[in-house]
Parts: sequence; structure tokens; C-alpha cells
Amino acid sequence: MKVNFYATLRDIVGQKCIDFPLNGGNTVRDLMDQMVARFPELERQLLDEQGELLGHVHLFINGRDLPYLEGGMDTELSEEDKISVFPAVGGGNSDRWS
Repeated sequence: MKVNFYATLRDIVGQKCIDFPLNGGNTVRDLMDQMVARFPELERQLLDEQGELLGHVHLFINGRDLPYLEGGMDTELSEEDKISVFPAVGGGNSDRWS
């Protein structure tokens, strides 16, 4: 399964797209386990102490943000799914809106 990483997460994994081997019936949680095993620094960037996705991280499956999927971290994945992971992004000039 190919996973696209953006912004600071791309710096951690070293490239835009990483392939993770998944079998039928694997879930987002299984994918996260593989991601953290391969890139341990991702754990503190993506997951809280209970192993749940941090609220400011966006993981999209086929364009749908994980918190809006019924299964959440237990959502089953297929090899054809398109996965994108975005960290919290901030910045800009607040004076612009004053």
C-alpha cells in the first residue's frame, strides 16, 4: 500500500511516497504500526499515548479524513486505497487579517 506523506512528515520518511506491505483485512491501526516500526519518529508526530491519531493530524483514505469514517482506526484498508498523511500545518502572517 502506497502512503503519501506531506510537510514535516516527508522530512522524517525521506520521500513523498512509501510503500507498506499489507494483507487483506488490515486496518488503519495495522498500517500505523508498520509506519511507526519503520520510522519510529512518526509515533510522537502522529499518535497519542493511547495509540490514537492526534487530533491535529489528518489521515485521508480516498480523500476522506479518518475521524469522519465510521471505523476510525479500525477502518479496513484495501491495496487500492489512496492514503495521505498531513501533520498540523500553521503559519502565515496574522497581520494580514487585522
